[in-house]
Amino acid sequence: MSSRSKARKRAVDAIFAADLRKVSPETLLEQTREQVADRQNQEPIFDYAREIVLGVIENYDEIDELLETYSEGWSIERMPNVDRAILRVAIWEILHSEAPSAVVVNEAVELAKEYSTEESGGFINGLLSRVAGTRKAL
Repeated sequence: MSSRSKARKRAVDAIFAADLRKVSPETLLEQTREQVADRQNQEPIFDYAREIVLGVIENYDEIDELLETYSEGWSIERMPNVDRAILRVAIWEILHSEAPSAVVVNEAVELAKEYSTEESGGFINGLLSRVAGTRKAL
């Protein structure tokens, strides 16, 4: 697994847990960084995860507006928490990172398959494909 994939996973974990616990995802990510400080090669993972988390925080309203717009009948509150976290990370990356949209969508679908419901992969794929198709990535 690439360091970018691991970073996405860390960012999703922080955003997911922060949503449930009503705390800052940045704080949770830093706590996790401290817990694994003795492991090798963690710096690039956490650096990119932090970039994602800060980007999601900074663009939260824009991201959630896109979630509402493209979710076709699903309110944000109805979505499983883990799906929301995956989607927030992926939408930020599509709009604000240099990562190719196809890679971002694929990684988000894989995270959904691993952590969410059977239907989540298809839902996430469809929603992110619509966002990517109407937005120009940087």
